[in-house]
Amino acid sequence: MTRKIALAAVASLAATWALAAEVAPTEVMFEGGAVAASLTGVPGDPEAGAKVMTTASLGNCVACHLIEAMPAVQFPGTIAPALDGAADRWTEAELRGLLVNAKMTFDATFMPAFYKTEGFIRPGDGYTGKAPESDLPPILSAQQIENIVAYLLTLRD
Repeated sequence: MTRKIALAAVASLAATWALAAEVAPTEVMFEGGAVAASLTGVPGDPEAGAKVMTTASLGNCVACHLIEAMPAVQFPGTIAPALDGAADRWTEAELRGLLVNAKMTFDATFMPAFYKTEGFIRPGDGYTGKAPESDLPPILSAQQIENIVAYLLTLRD
């Protein structure tokens, strides 16, 4: 019984540490467009990242990007760079920076900032036609960003 309590305490502390380690969108540190530090301190899950990339209500990266490694994607995008070989073209820090806020690297990009809560120009409050009363939530969570980075790091030429 004492061992179970000790294991539960360790698990609780680990969960608390993981939550405490999450970097808030306003605290992300960019270095020339790249974000070197993990946003969560928890390794990303490539399989979960692939799901976020192909889910319309989440990242939906495949709406703009072609990914040959995902042949089952219906209507893959062709208006943004193909992501095959992404791990050969960009570092982990650069990929994380592009996901957090691609405008920090490519000023004229139309890619959304997936982990940003402020500094928007004319955002709306849902579909009300009114301006929001507070900062908007990020499109993706910190762990979802880390999961996508983990998946992109599997894409090599």
